[in-house]
Amino acid sequence: MKSRDTESDFELYVTRTPGYLWALLFRLLHVHPIAVTLISTVLGAAAGYFFWSEELRVNAIGMLLLVCANWLDCADGQLARMTGQKTLIGRILDGFAGDVWFFSIYLFITLRLTPQWGIWIWLLCAWAGFRCHARQCAIGDYYRNVHLWFLPGVENELNTSRQEREEYRSLRWRSRDWFHKLYLFFYISYTKGQEEQCPRFQHFYKRLTERYGQDVPMEIRLRFVEKSRPLMKYTNILTFDTRVGVLFLSLIVGLPWIYPVFESTVLEAMRFYTISCHETFSEEFDKQL
Repeated sequence: MKSRDTESDFELYVTRTPGYLWALLFRLLHVHPIAVTLISTVLGAAAGYFFWSEELRVNAIGMLLLVCANWLDCADGQLARMTGQKTLIGRILDGFAGDVWFFSIYLFITLRLTPQWGIWIWLLCAWAGFRCHARQCAIGDYYRNVHLWFLPGVENELNTSRQEREEYRSLRWRSRDWFHKLYLFFYISYTKGQEEQCPRFQHFYKRLTERYGQDVPMEIRLRFVEKSRPLMKYTNILTFDTRVGVLFLSLIVGLPWIYPVFESTVLEAMRFYTISCHETFSEEFDKQL
């Protein structure tokens, strides 16, 4: 782990510990982290198919597949760090895996509910998935990276879309860097979307790095971490565990529409609250700079 601050007890014991044990096994078997990522992607995508059925026994197979996919998704990163087999394509595939899982989940829930809901379930799931889910996960991931950047003693790069754009322009298509350039082409938009959700922090961060670079005074780091730490529990809720818990509960009670409604209401309200808190103290730090 990079920091205990960004890991809830549930994630530590239910996700990371099994993932670590899988990583140890894969290291023993000399399995490459990319292979683990691909297996995780297939399992997570397959899980969605089993949510199409109205039979709980069939749904339970999908739940088990999704849990296993999440363990492997945790294992591939730990395995890469254990073995030093960290690659750009591995990083890309790791981020892509979660998108594939939830696209499949939404697709098959939508197909299941179409006979009763008609076009409305397609509109609801499109809004919940492409708009709400995407922005919630993006800001949750971003705020955790921000926290780690300020946390003393933790190695973490908080790249800006401007830095990524400069790197993109420095690379050439007709070179061995073409794949990295392609990756940056898409990743710049993702980073920019994260930044657009928190403009006050962007103003503070820009001024802070212009004045101090990476050598931010310890006093500022510690005060920022103290303000940021209470929000880490919300960033965890906005990412995976809570939303999957609600998904499973909705399937158990036979009302899968609860899941997209939950993302569109409760998690959206939490996203706004988290951003509001973070923007408020970021503005305070900016004024004190």
